[in-house]
Amino acid sequence: MIVAPDGWHEQCVFALGREGRGLRMTNTPNMTKACEGGIAVVMGAEELAVVLPPGDLRDRLGELTNRTVQVFEGAAEDLTEDVEVLITGWGCPPLTEAVLDRMPRLRVVVHAAGSVKPLVTEGVWERGIVVSSAAEANAGPVADFTLAVIALAAKGALPMASAYANGRWPAFTERRGADGRTIGVIGASRIGRRVIAGLRASAAGYRVLLYDPYVAEGDAKRMGGEPVRCLADLCRAADIVTVHAPETAETRRLLDEEHLALIPDGGAVINTARGSIVDTEALERECASGRLSAWLDVTDPEPLEKGRRLFQLPNVMVTPHIAGVQGSEGRRLGAWAVEEVRRWRKGERLRGEVRREELGRLA
Repeated sequence: MIVAPDGWHEQCVFALGREGRGLRMTNTPNMTKACEGGIAVVMGAEELAVVLPPGDLRDRLGELTNRTVQVFEGAAEDLTEDVEVLITGWGCPPLTEAVLDRMPRLRVVVHAAGSVKPLVTEGVWERGIVVSSAAEANAGPVADFTLAVIALAAKGALPMASAYANGRWPAFTERRGADGRTIGVIGASRIGRRVIAGLRASAAGYRVLLYDPYVAEGDAKRMGGEPVRCLADLCRAADIVTVHAPETAETRRLLDEEHLALIPDGGAVINTARGSIVDTEALERECASGRLSAWLDVTDPEPLEKGRRLFQLPNVMVTPHIAGVQGSEGRRLGAWAVEEVRRWRKGERLRGEVRREELGRLA
């Protein structure tokens, strides 16, 4: 049995156990599955144009299944009963009983996006349909974005830029460097682990703390993180706190007013996970006081209402959920989906398989 240790697994599994979980493997990995049914793609028109536009990826799907690929822009009413493989993405409606009834032969859903929660219903599991997500393909851009922001935060880029805009050129002794700074990582998700790896590879010599109650101490150390027992300890020690936990009932307002108050003066908060994990109002107050800076790619609510004070503060940068796959990066999701269909056809383990028992711990 192959075992994959998991923590707050991307965006993701919040605790699958300290010793990991077994991954199902086919007994005949090279046996090609018969694909007598059709293949369909359902996602929003804008998403479709980026993720699976006409061309080589769609052609590859047709070759894999030896069937014409049916493509539907944001609607499922015309799905046909012969559909066996369904590729979905942002803009696809939920797979309700009515939608599933149109596809009695459906065997696998490959979601060319991240979270499957808005898509998958109980009916999917009850019918034994296999579900896969391209969350792994989405993790790379988020980690890259986060690492770039950490470097900027470590140098105090926002307060420095604000002072400069107001005619003040900082003295050399006032300038910050990244070397030796302490970074607190909340959640050993796919993205969290990539961020830890990137920090450890940096020449800055970051000290990396990890808070994830479902990762054993030894596993945390092997990842390159220094495990901390409680979130309060991480907040007290970290110059920069970066959030990579999933959105669950357990993590809602995890970084609340009490924990934000523990972050040292001049510290920064980075959130590229989910807005609800951070108490937005409490963070806004801390930033308005000038004590903390914030780099927020997600907020609660999202989108953030126009005129919100966070938009006006010079020590805060709010971006419209751009850390994940965007624009030219969208092809990564399409390529992942095509490869996942190939793996399914060959009887190989699906790299992005999502299981029913995990869903409550997923982003």
